[in-house]
Amino acid sequence: MEENLKIEDIIKEENIVFKKTDHLTDKELSYCPGCGHGVAHRITMEVIEEMGIREKTIGVAPVGCSVLAYEFMNIDMQQAAHGRAPAVATGIKRVYPEKFVFTYQGDGDLAAIGTAETIHACNRGENIVIIFVNNGIYGMTGGQMAPTTLPGMISSTSPYGRNVETMGHPLKITELVAHLPGVCFVSRQAVHTPGNVRKAKKAIRKAFENQKAKKGLSFIEIVSNCNSGWKMTPIQSNEWMVDNMFPYYPLGEIKDEKVK
Repeated sequence: MEENLKIEDIIKEENIVFKKTDHLTDKELSYCPGCGHGVAHRITMEVIEEMGIREKTIGVAPVGCSVLAYEFMNIDMQQAAHGRAPAVATGIKRVYPEKFVFTYQGDGDLAAIGTAETIHACNRGENIVIIFVNNGIYGMTGGQMAPTTLPGMISSTSPYGRNVETMGHPLKITELVAHLPGVCFVSRQAVHTPGNVRKAKKAIRKAFENQKAKKGLSFIEIVSNCNSGWKMTPIQSNEWMVDNMFPYYPLGEIKDEKVK
C-alpha cells in the first residue's frame, strides 16, 4: 500500500514542518556555502511576512555581497550606490513616511565608504531599520582588510595580519552609533546556530516594531563568517568566529530605549 502513495499524499499542510516564506524568491542563493547572508535574508523576510507588511516595505541594498539581496528578497527593493543606502533610505522614508524602510549592508560598505551616511542617518534619528552584516572583511571584492578586520587578522591586503600601529583599530561602529540620541534600539546578534537565529529574528522584529511606533532608528548588527575570504571551511569559519569575533564584538542588546 505504501508503494502506491503519491507525493501529493505526503506533502500536505499538516505534514509540513517548515516551508520557505514566499517573501523570498525561488532563485537559488549564490552566496558561498556556509555564508550567513542566506539565513539573515530568511529571517528578515519571515518578520515582514509575520507582520503582514509586505506591500508596505521597501528594502535598500548597496554594493558588496549585500547587493544580491534584491535578487532574493521578494519585496520592493532599491539598489543604492556604495555606502549610500542610509541616504537613499532617508529619502524614501521621507517621501513615503507610511512605508517600512530598511537597509541591508555589509561592513565594508556601512563602516567604510558609508560611514558618513551611517552616522548622520543615525544622528538624525531617521525612522528606519539598518541591518548590518559584519564578517570583518571585504567578501565580494577579494578578501581585503575592512574597518572591522580584527588585530592580527590576515586578509589579502594584510597578509601578515592587521597591524593596529599602522592600520588603526577595528571600528566598533555599532557601539559608536548607540551613543547617538536618534538611535532607539541597537542589538548585535549572529545566525550560526538555531538559538542565535531565533535571537536575531527577535531583534529584527523588534526593530520593525520600533519603526511602526515611530521611535527612531533601529540598528541590528549580525556578526557572520566569510569562509571564502577567511580561507576556511564553513565549520572552521564558524568556530573561528566564535573564538575571535565574538570576544571583540560581543553579542546582545546594546541599547533599548523604551520611550523616545
